[in-house]
Amino acid sequence: MGIFAFKLPDIGEGVVEGEVVEWMVSVGDSVKEDDPILSVMTDKATVEIPSPTDGVVKSIVGEPGTILAVGQVCIEFETDGESSTPEPVEEVVEEAAEPVKEVAPVEPVSTPAPTPAPVAAPVAAPTPVVVAAPGARPLASPAVRQRARESGIELSGVSGSGPAGRITHGDLDSWKEAGSPVAAAGPSRTALTGVTEVPVIGLRRKIAESMTASYSTIPHFSYFEEVDITDLETLRVHLNASRADGQPKLTYLPFIMQGLVRALGENPVCNALYDDEKGVVSRHDAIHLGIATQTDRGLYVPVVKHVEAQDIWTSASEMQRVSQAARDGTASLGELTGSTFTITSLGRMGGLGATPIINKPEVGILGVHNAVDTPVVRNGQIVIRKMLRLSSSWDHRVVDGWDGAVLVQRLKTLLENPATIFM
Repeated sequence: MGIFAFKLPDIGEGVVEGEVVEWMVSVGDSVKEDDPILSVMTDKATVEIPSPTDGVVKSIVGEPGTILAVGQVCIEFETDGESSTPEPVEEVVEEAAEPVKEVAPVEPVSTPAPTPAPVAAPVAAPTPVVVAAPGARPLASPAVRQRARESGIELSGVSGSGPAGRITHGDLDSWKEAGSPVAAAGPSRTALTGVTEVPVIGLRRKIAESMTASYSTIPHFSYFEEVDITDLETLRVHLNASRADGQPKLTYLPFIMQGLVRALGENPVCNALYDDEKGVVSRHDAIHLGIATQTDRGLYVPVVKHVEAQDIWTSASEMQRVSQAARDGTASLGELTGSTFTITSLGRMGGLGATPIINKPEVGILGVHNAVDTPVVRNGQIVIRKMLRLSSSWDHRVVDGWDGAVLVQRLKTLLENPATIFM
């Protein structure tokens, strides 16, 4: 038997460190080579790291939220081969940002004595009672998490019977058979005093850092408008009714994307990135639209590249593809970077307005609300029209109020006269 010390590998793209998002194994677990063991978030993407060997997990370094350096030992395995310990474990523990997560201390590999000492008969250890720290993420495999999501089960309310309190499929079955605590509680009301502390780690920490950097360094100004999309809705319904096999069903967003191709092309100051350290604005000819997408892991912004070279059907297909990849967690690094302008849509949530925060280093962002049948005045008569509200924000350091308003008004004209989008 030997100890295999595994270092956080070089994830590429200039990444020098990663944040522990989730350990998929616990001390004492048996793993096979290529089994997923660790999810790590970098500044660019979330990466799932597989096991490099067969073995039993001996020790783990870092709780979720811990920052690990590339090349730092993050896990040790007990294997059938010879020991591989490039650095003493004690040194790694001293340098780690968080305490080592382990059930038993790491024992150095010892040379067998010539004459084995008598060994006492093994005594069965009592099953440990695992109590999760307040706000800690329940331990469960990705398959169990997916099943829980599909069944509407909150894992924080399920007791885990697996190693280190890991929740298994059997635990989900037991929870469903027993019924949810809400159903069992009946109509009685009780004053609640509990407080749940949720660590801001992983993607949520990255979002917090990004939003703080954007809002604290960019002087935002916002501009709102209401668009009559009655004719656009007629065109959308017609195109959906006559679309060919394999063509996606059109929502309003592909029309907005195509409208932005025209509007941004005519107003290049709005299709730009601002490097505030160098003091350089890069105006792009290509239009790469970020599509803010809510997932069960937080907000991602997958990117539809080169919308200027697409027709409306291609834009719709690409938007659906990259958004679904973001929701599934399969989006590549290239699909999550490189946007020159971002669209964020609240969809059916609607709302009268919002002040979206710019996706730095971009200089503008467009918020799209839901379409509502609204009484409006046309030619002195009150009529019902389908109205869509738009909210935009701009970086006032490089985009003047006039420029932002001109772009939104140009988009409004295109959407209210949808045939002109394609002329």
